[in-house]
Amino acid sequence: MYSEKVMDHFMNPRNVGEIENADGIGQVGNPKCGDIMKMYLKIEDNTIVDVKFKTFGCGSAIASSSMATEMIKGKTIEEAMQLSNKAVAQALDGLPPVKMHCSVLAEQAIKSALFDYSKKNNIIIKGLEDFNPDEDVHDHM
Repeated sequence: MYSEKVMDHFMNPRNVGEIENADGIGQVGNPKCGDIMKMYLKIEDNTIVDVKFKTFGCGSAIASSSMATEMIKGKTIEEAMQLSNKAVAQALDGLPPVKMHCSVLAEQAIKSALFDYSKKNNIIIKGLEDFNPDEDVHDHM
């Protein structure tokens, strides 16, 4: 049912934890499925130099969080904005259809943290103009 990569990122998640004085913090969650994801970003010169996460949820949610952090670490804000839930799921060698919302949650958590960063620094990040961090991720599937 789950790929080796999903199991690896679930059993050995990368970038777990918090960043003290993070430049951007985003939290998304869904009471329907019980998954809550919190993402912390450290940004220097428009580049994500560190990223950590805390996820309360199923194995797919933890694996999606872990993979997403690996995929945006060292990337520019613009590159991180391009990360899609489909890319996260593909990097994990797929997720079962009933677990695709976990990859959507990872994408939304990153956008939520970038949204927080943009508000704190009074900047506009292309693609976040209409972003609502409180929106239900199931609306994006």
